Amino acid sequence: MLTSTQLNTMLNLQDGMNKKVNPQWLTAGYSYLRAAMIESVEAIEHHGWKWWKAQKLDLPQVQMELVDIWHFALSHLIIRHNGDIALAAAAIETALLESHTAVTFDGNHINFSEASLVENLELMAGLCVAKRFDVPLFIKIVEQAEMDSSALFSQYVGKNILNFFRQDHGYKEGTYIKIWDGKEDNEHLVEVLTETNSELDNYADVIYQQLEKRYPR
Repeated sequence: MLTSTQLNTMLNLQDGMNKKVNPQWLTAGYSYLRAAMIESVEAIEHHGWKWWKAQKLDLPQVQMELVDIWHFALSHLIIRHNGDIALAAAAIETALLESHTAVTFDGNHINFSEASLVENLELMAGLCVAKRFDVPLFIKIVEQAEMDSSALFSQYVGKNILNFFRQDHGYKEGTYIKIWDGKEDNEHLVEVLTETNSELDNYADVIYQQLEKRYPR
């Protein structure tokens, strides 16, 4: 299960990235759950669902979509708690501790603990359309996609920090260097994540510092 430290780290990172896009993001009216719904549908596509043709589950792409969904879900939850990170973290922790296994949607009681991955992705998309996000359902989907909380945390933080790093080094201005020593920046990120203990209190800062050390001058 995600720890308090991990939740606070992710929520603060999300708030910081959103402020980079728009300092007034809390009141801008962005539809974060619409974005999460789109990512859920894209995850279904990567999973495969068409009975009339051969398809293969692309698990890494499904996992990537889940990390993107978590970005949008955290944004939604921060807004629901009026920008209070501590309250948002507490609400997520409570939901994780309750760990219910069913939701009522469109008058139907749905036990997502017995549903398949693609069925649960479809349910999550439907809930997002109805402006609802269910944390235990999302965590169940993460588990079905063969990720654990540590993998979700490290992949989320890694992607967030790389986005920060790019912006701080001229991405918007077009001066950012994406290839370092013959490898793309995301390849360096994977190496840094492998080398860094995700339980560090300053995990995000360490990742940024390690990218800084590798970046060409």
